[in-house]
Amino acid sequence: MRAVITRLIVAVLVLGWSSLAAAQTVDEIVEKHLTAIGGRAALAKLESRLMVGTITLSTPGGDVTGPIEALTERPNKARTLINLDLSALGAGPMRIDQRFDGTRGYMLDSMQGDRPITGSQLEIMKASMFPSAFIDYKERGATVELKGKEKVGDRDAYVLIFTPKGGPAVRQYLDAESYLPVRAVVSVEVPGMGTLDQVSDFLDQRDVDGVKVPFLVKSSSAAQSFTITVTKVEHNVKVDETLFVKPGGDR
Repeated sequence: MRAVITRLIVAVLVLGWSSLAAAQTVDEIVEKHLTAIGGRAALAKLESRLMVGTITLSTPGGDVTGPIEALTERPNKARTLINLDLSALGAGPMRIDQRFDGTRGYMLDSMQGDRPITGSQLEIMKASMFPSAFIDYKERGATVELKGKEKVGDRDAYVLIFTPKGGPAVRQYLDAESYLPVRAVVSVEVPGMGTLDQVSDFLDQRDVDGVKVPFLVKSSSAAQSFTITVTKVEHNVKVDETLFVKPGGDR
């Protein structure tokens, strides 16, 4: 169970009726989405983002909650730090420090041991562009295909299949009225369990510096569910570049 938690916890996330969405092109929907989350001008001003909050894991032994910090820097550097006390599960404290420098990833894991990030998780991180993967996606060799509409809760959502140049495709769900992101589904390789769909729902969208940011993320798969509640978001923070690489520098 510990291995499942450490591999899925940050794996930061269905065919519709294509004929019903024919009135709008993919380019039109993508542009409306970028406008909805703030617009190209506001997004262009963002160089980095720090998100602070709490993460709650659902486990057979009960919920476990702890602090989480997520730092991202243009174009795709990322670092996520999580501290959990698993004493109630008989496991003690756990610290996860996931780092990605834009090309290579590394996991500092107090329970399962430190290791490089590989496979589909690495490819997903390479394709996760800040502040939005939809900006200039064609120039990066990615494609977006419209698969009509589906219900997400009681709301209609456009289903876009985002396929990066490398790595697994992501099903992106955009609210059909607001064009804000409401769900993402991606397949993640989990050692010993095969490939699982990770579903992430984006809720409580708030304006920060003219850009919409979800302050509540609910993520689930067949192996693990967790909720992230954001308490603070800061843009264009001063970044320590060493936080994105393995301590010591050697890979």
